[in-house]
Amino acid sequence: MSIKVRDVMRNVAIAVLEDASFAEIVRTMRRYAVGAVSVVDADCRPLGVVSEDDLLLKEVNPARHGVSIFESRKRREEHEKAAAVTATALMSTPAITVTPGAPVRDAARLMHERRIKQLPVIDAVSGRIIGTLHQSDVLRVFTRSAGQLESEVKAVLGDLTPVSVSVSGGVVTISGRVARGSQAARLVEEIRRVEGVIDVVSELTYDKDDLLIVPPLL
Repeated sequence: MSIKVRDVMRNVAIAVLEDASFAEIVRTMRRYAVGAVSVVDADCRPLGVVSEDDLLLKEVNPARHGVSIFESRKRREEHEKAAAVTATALMSTPAITVTPGAPVRDAARLMHERRIKQLPVIDAVSGRIIGTLHQSDVLRVFTRSAGQLESEVKAVLGDLTPVSVSVSGGVVTISGRVARGSQAARLVEEIRRVEGVIDVVSELTYDKDDLLIVPPLL
C-alpha cells in the first residue's frame, strides 16, 4: 500500500499574499518558525515560494546601481532579488506543488531533484493551497511500526509460505527457500520499495541459480 501525501502532510499552510513586504515575510517566518512561505494570489492559489535563501540575498548582495553585461543570468537574478521588497519580486517561480493523493515517494523524489525542503499541497480540483509537506513529514514513513511493515511485506510475499519475515528498527530480514535465484533477488527489490523499509537482509536460499553472470572483459 503506497502512503499518500495526505497521510503525512500538515493541514496548515504558511503563506503570504503576493504584495506582502520583505519585513512581513520575515515576521511570518519567525512567527511560525519556518524556512519558507508560499506566495498565493487572492484565491489562495500558489504562485511561488520565498525561502530564507531568497531573503539572505539582500545581505550578501548589497544594493548597487547598473548591471554588468558580463554577469551571468543567475547573478543578475540574485541582484534583482537582493533589491526586491515584495513577495512577487522575491519569490521563486513557478510554484512546485503536490496534491494530497500523490505518493509520498514521488513527493520525496521531487524534493530531492529540485533541492527544496517543503512543498505546498493543493486541492486537485480548485488548485487552492490546503496544506504543506515538509521533509520531516516525509521522514515519518520510517517511524512505522514493525507490525505494519511485517504485514505489508507478507502481502508482497503472497503465498510463499516457506519464507519467514522479521522486522527490527525498519530492517526486514527474510529467510527460507525459493525455487530460483532470480526470484530471491526480485523479492528483495520489491520489499525495498515498501514504504518505511530502511534495509532488507536476505537469508534466502534457492534451488536453481538462474542469475545471469557476465564474464569479465579480457
